Amino acid sequence: MQILQTRQSTELRQAAIIAAVLELTAERSPALITTNDIALTMGLSQGAIFKHFPTKEAIWLAVMEWTQEQLLTALESAALEGTTALERLQAVFMTHVHFVMEYPGVPRLIFNELQQPDDTPLKQHVRKLLQGYRKILARLLAAAEDAGELAEELNQDAAATLFIGTVQGLVMQSMLAGSTKRMDAAARPVFRLYLQAIRRTS
Repeated sequence: MQILQTRQSTELRQAAIIAAVLELTAERSPALITTNDIALTMGLSQGAIFKHFPTKEAIWLAVMEWTQEQLLTALESAALEGTTALERLQAVFMTHVHFVMEYPGVPRLIFNELQQPDDTPLKQHVRKLLQGYRKILARLLAAAEDAGELAEELNQDAAATLFIGTVQGLVMQSMLAGSTKRMDAAARPVFRLYLQAIRRTS
C-alpha cells in the first residue's frame, strides 16, 4: 500500500510540474525558463523538482509526452462529432484551435524545440504527434471522398498538409499578436476558405 501511495504521490507531483511548465511557457520563451523558475511557481525548492525528474530535459520531455497524449485524444474525440466527414473535419480543426487557446505555451515549446539542429527526443515526439494527426485527417478525408464530399482528383495528402499548415498559421499570428484569445473568431472564416478548396462543387 505504501508503494502505491508513493507512486500516486509522484505522479501527482509530476503532473503539477507539467502544469507549472505550461503556465510559464504561456508567458515566456521556453529557452529562458529554469528549474528554479518552475520551483518558484510551485512554491518548492529545486531539490524537490529533481526528486521527480532527474533533469530539466526530462521535464520538457514529459511536457511533450503530455501534449502528444492530450491533443491526439482530443482530436480523436472530435473526429467522432458531426454527421458528415467534413463536419468532423471542422470539429478537429476547432478542437486544435481551442487546445492552443487553453494551452498557449504548447506551440512555444514546440517551435522552440524545432529550432534546435539536433534530432532530440522532443523532436521525435513532435514527429509522432504529427504522424498521429495526419492519420486522423487521412481517415476523415478518405471518408469524405467515399461520401462524394471532396473535389474530384483532390490530393488528400496535400489537403492534410494544408489543414495542419492553416492551424499553424493561425497559431503563429496569435503568437505575434501576443494573445490566443481571438483565435476562435479568426479560425472559423479561415476554415470556410479551406472547405471551399477541398469540397466538391455541385
